[in-house]
Amino acid sequence: MGANGGGAVVSADTIKEKLVAVRRHLHQYPELSLEEVQTTAYIRRQLEEAGIRIATQYALPTGVIAEIGGLRGGPIVALRADIDALPVTEETGLPFASKVPGKMHACGHDFHTAAILGAALLLKEQEDKLPGTVRIIFQPAEEKAAGAVKVVASGALEGVRAIYGLHNKPDLPVGTIGIRSGPLMASADGFLVELEGVGSHAAVPEASVDPIVAAAYLITALQSIVSRNVSPLDSAVVSVTRLNSGTAWNVIPEKAVLDGTLRTFDEEVRARVVKRFGEVADGVAAAYGAKASLRWLQGPPPVHNDAGLAAAAADAAKRLGLNVIEPKPSPAGEDFAFYQKEVPGLFIFVGTSGPKEWHHPAFDVDERALPVTAQFFAELAASELNRFAT
Repeated sequence: MGANGGGAVVSADTIKEKLVAVRRHLHQYPELSLEEVQTTAYIRRQLEEAGIRIATQYALPTGVIAEIGGLRGGPIVALRADIDALPVTEETGLPFASKVPGKMHACGHDFHTAAILGAALLLKEQEDKLPGTVRIIFQPAEEKAAGAVKVVASGALEGVRAIYGLHNKPDLPVGTIGIRSGPLMASADGFLVELEGVGSHAAVPEASVDPIVAAAYLITALQSIVSRNVSPLDSAVVSVTRLNSGTAWNVIPEKAVLDGTLRTFDEEVRARVVKRFGEVADGVAAAYGAKASLRWLQGPPPVHNDAGLAAAAADAAKRLGLNVIEPKPSPAGEDFAFYQKEVPGLFIFVGTSGPKEWHHPAFDVDERALPVTAQFFAELAASELNRFAT
């Protein structure tokens, strides 16, 4: 039992070998967003072998939803793990490195899946004591910010009192849990600006409307949005990451295209920056005689953690003797935020003592974090069911 009678098994050492094997299998056979067919089948087999019921009423293109408990009704809480990989060529040299050319679990979703599967196995052992239901969501397509929306559309959040998710954190040591109320991860929007001018011979610039000059000034002008439209007490990032124009050294082209990303931790700031971005793009283009066309690629909103859930999670971690810290917010995006638009949610960082950051070709995790993470989320889910049931 958990220290407060939560229902989770105190030690997860008995399933450590199992979780390592699961993680390594998934690591060798990565699949990209919405292509996770074999990953889905593998997870489903693991659940069925453990006698965990599959919630077939929540249909997904890929991914699995399962349930534990609920034998006497009661509240519902959800645990979520993402299952997709990245188009990255692995450079770890591990004996269980990816066997799929150009694809890799470079963000640790194999770790997330194995750890939450471990939590499910621990909770299954205590199923008859759970005063409610734990819904386990193995979600596809986090990297494309498309999976959470599909889960919501399936109805899998109906009746859920709270949802909990995780991300490995390479810069935190194993045994450390990062819990923060309020903003934790940023919105992640992309933009594409097309500047249309008039082409000409490079030796006759007066006959042109040079889109490259307009693009150069626009890139500089866009930086003033954050410095002059966002409070120093808030934060935002506008980064132009690509500029394409021209085909020859002696030709002024007709068009220049630039794209990049916007990151914020606040929806009001996000809306203000988007508005000013359009105004600046139109104004700079007009000043140089060009025309700007702007397209936004809207990503997930900011991850904003519920304060009550954060406090309860910190208590659960401390009961297990884990080191609880308040992590710095990350400007990376995470589609867990879509769940938080529907129900109270908490996204948690888990220390994995990794050698490299997310999305690096040499990314890896310390597998000693697997049983720690499984035990923590089992304890958290069981204790939260007890809290909501009283």
